[in-house]
Amino acid sequence: MKTVPGVPPPADGAAARAVVGDAPVGHAPVGHAAGPRGGTPIAETPEEEPTVIPARRPWRWVGSAVVLLLLAMAVNALVTNPAWDWATVGEYLFADSIVSAVGVTLQLTVAGIVLGFALGAVVALMRLSRSPLLSATAWGYVWLFRSVPLILQLLFWYNLALLYDEISFGIPFGPSFVSVGTMELIGPMTAATLGLALHQAAYAAEIVRAGILSVDQGQLEAAAALGIPRGRQLRRIVLPQAMRTIVPNAGNELIGLVKGTSVVYVMALPELFYQVQVIYGRNGRVIALLLVATIWYLALTTVMSVAQYYIERRFARGTQRTLPPTPVQRLRLALAQRRAPAGREVPGASG
Repeated sequence: MKTVPGVPPPADGAAARAVVGDAPVGHAPVGHAAGPRGGTPIAETPEEEPTVIPARRPWRWVGSAVVLLLLAMAVNALVTNPAWDWATVGEYLFADSIVSAVGVTLQLTVAGIVLGFALGAVVALMRLSRSPLLSATAWGYVWLFRSVPLILQLLFWYNLALLYDEISFGIPFGPSFVSVGTMELIGPMTAATLGLALHQAAYAAEIVRAGILSVDQGQLEAAAALGIPRGRQLRRIVLPQAMRTIVPNAGNELIGLVKGTSVVYVMALPELFYQVQVIYGRNGRVIALLLVATIWYLALTTVMSVAQYYIERRFARGTQRTLPPTPVQRLRLALAQRRAPAGREVPGASG
């Protein structure tokens, strides 16, 4: 029997572990220990499964407990404080006047989105044009409408009749064929739509321009080398990639526009914020009516946020081979994993 120099000989019974041929202790492969040279080999011992010890994160638990405590306090304050007047909230939440006002808010939002982004796309293309006149005009438009507050623009459009009694259609600097009174042509709803759309177009133009510039120029050069027409380059190469940059920023702007429609209360339009002001001016239930408006704004922006999530997910297909699961899919996987037998992995649960 050979011993390791500097190591005392092991006791009987442990000799098989301490002496492994000519190899030093600690370098013998597990499960392949041999007996003394020339003797009967020792039976292989099975490898022991490594024990996984979960990491302890006490501060995470402390933080979660603090957040839960604060949430419980907030809910308790909302439920137990009678000043919130939840009975009045329930009475007016689906009242006809409120639902009608929500409809006006949606009309202004949709008009502002469609007209604003349509005009914004044109302004963005003008800004990217090689024509100095078009580029300078687009830059001036963005500078002007981003610099003037929205409420001032709305009041200008609402009082346009003070500047021009009538609007004529005909040959520029020549005879006019048709003239219409400004008061009849631009009412409060038209003035609000114009103000929101023109204001939104300035921001939309910069969002679209940033999305187009985010596409690698080399792709356009390669497409041009292949003889692909410029219009097809824009539709098939530029826009699908630019949308990944445009959609998140556009989503923020659209959600901001929903809330921005409350500014048109200065024109006495019966949108949501104006309508709750009228109602609490009569019954004095200020907090309850403001809470009604808050709930409706939360509902509208939540729907838009969900739509934005799925649109972003659709345009992310070009950069990710496997899309991450949606919240609904994660919930289903979690339920399936919980119901599955022990040791059986549910397909897709690891993703």
